[in-house]
Amino acid sequence: MNIAHRIKPGLVSVTFRKLSPRSIVEHTTQAGLAGIEWGGDVHVPHGDLSLAREVGAMTRDAGLAVAAYGSYYETAESETAGLSFGRVLDTALALGAPLIRVWAGKLGSADADAAYRRRVENESRRIAAEAAGAGIALAFEFHGGTLADTADSTAALLAATADAGMRCYWQPLAGWTQDECLASIDRLSQHLANLHVYHWLDTYERRPLAEGSGQWLSYLRAAAKAPYATDLPRWAMLEFLRDDDPARLAEDSSTLIRLLAQVDSKKERS
Repeated sequence: MNIAHRIKPGLVSVTFRKLSPRSIVEHTTQAGLAGIEWGGDVHVPHGDLSLAREVGAMTRDAGLAVAAYGSYYETAESETAGLSFGRVLDTALALGAPLIRVWAGKLGSADADAAYRRRVENESRRIAAEAAGAGIALAFEFHGGTLADTADSTAALLAATADAGMRCYWQPLAGWTQDECLASIDRLSQHLANLHVYHWLDTYERRPLAEGSGQWLSYLRAAAKAPYATDLPRWAMLEFLRDDDPARLAEDSSTLIRLLAQVDSKKERS
């Protein structure tokens, strides 16, 4: 019997880059979501520890969890560009984030040679160990233009960094069929952390999440069956709302919460 793991509904703060952290907290609470992944580009910039502490406290005071710190740290790239991982880690600690999201370099797997892949792997091990020493997990963004741009490339990267405890996010990539998405979740399930949730067409047109309910129910059920080797919750966090409009958050949040309830209901019957 597969044992499903409860998934919590949340929001990626960079969905609303133009809004203040306080406004994002208010919208998240009103939508009935449980937590926020705070972004490191606008809302909680890398190195601004005072703001990080303020946003973390504001989040928890509203009854929400800090789900993660969505950093823009690129392994094998950011250190030489002037962003140290130590600054990112200090910010995550001040925020009270249990996990940091990082990027697997800035070259796609088809463009990176073996030497570049080794650089990403070696630095990922180093920063994962540094984060673990501070009690924080580390996960790769699953995204085009990085070494984590396909299931196979991401799985190879995770296998090479498994001793450091690296994990990965998941999101549906443009042009993938439902079967391809499910296969990628299965391929990455041993290291799966959180999910970014959105529904768009192959033309990148953003659509209501309700229009993708069938696909997302299957993705969430697959993710709920994936093992998780820590006591951290797994989050499904909304991103890419139509027109970046906060007024649309309630609708997509309601859909996500309903889908997760269906996943939980199936779990209880199994």
